[in-house]
Amino acid sequence: MKRNTTTMIFLAGLTLLGACGEPGDGTTAGTESSGIVEISVVGSTTVQPLAELLSEAYEAIDPNVRVTVSGGGSSVGVKSAAEHTADIGMASREIKESEIQDCPEIVIHTIARDGIAIVANPDIDVDGITMEQARGIFSGEITDWSEVGGTAGTITVAAREEGSGTRSAFEDLVMDDALITEMAILQPSNGAIRTTVATTPGCIAFLSFGYLDSSTKPMAVHGALPTAENVSTGSYPVVRPLNMVTYGEPTGAVAEWLEFITGEDGQAIVAAEGYIPI
Repeated sequence: MKRNTTTMIFLAGLTLLGACGEPGDGTTAGTESSGIVEISVVGSTTVQPLAELLSEAYEAIDPNVRVTVSGGGSSVGVKSAAEHTADIGMASREIKESEIQDCPEIVIHTIARDGIAIVANPDIDVDGITMEQARGIFSGEITDWSEVGGTAGTITVAAREEGSGTRSAFEDLVMDDALITEMAILQPSNGAIRTTVATTPGCIAFLSFGYLDSSTKPMAVHGALPTAENVSTGSYPVVRPLNMVTYGEPTGAVAEWLEFITGEDGQAIVAAEGYIPI
């Protein structure tokens, strides 16, 4: 079943609230149409493809439920849950303290863990870097591959746009107080990042594990390649949660879908897509 990948049209008709909604105001939870219960899910473009697969699997079990999944970014997902304009917000990062302070009623449901791989163009002859070297590259302090043991050549940095959960997690886990260089090629999705790295000589970027394939070269960090096994053992350090966010404890169909996701069948789908089960 093909999913809507843009902002859902029916959201335009909902009442937009302030920073934090009230139960029953502006929500679509439990909405029924001809006996069909509709669940709206908005946010992270990293979580979106996984959520689409999970919704299709659940709809096969309960045909009376329809889950509509849309992107927009992690910040949009958290805001949509807090303002109660979507039943579930998706975030591919830790929820910020400021977001919790603005809306203490939000509840976080971690459905998987995801490594963030540092990947390079396949022609690069560097197999791995340290966290300090990664910080230097992405901040623009290191600009040539020869500075990290490779053949001389300009390093081109690609990165996600502001508001991306992948970018926010990478900044927290790798960059410390350093900023991503203003010279970086910015892209709106993991898929676009992968294409940029694969087709741009000298390019390096960060990418969700779920988007790894042979078109890019994964870089080891402190000797550990970005694999699910290395995440599980703790040897690969760049790891973040994939979260679903609700306004208050979910009930009804929303709760049942989330229970499916965190159950055996849902976690099998998580693992099959290259993510790390909870």
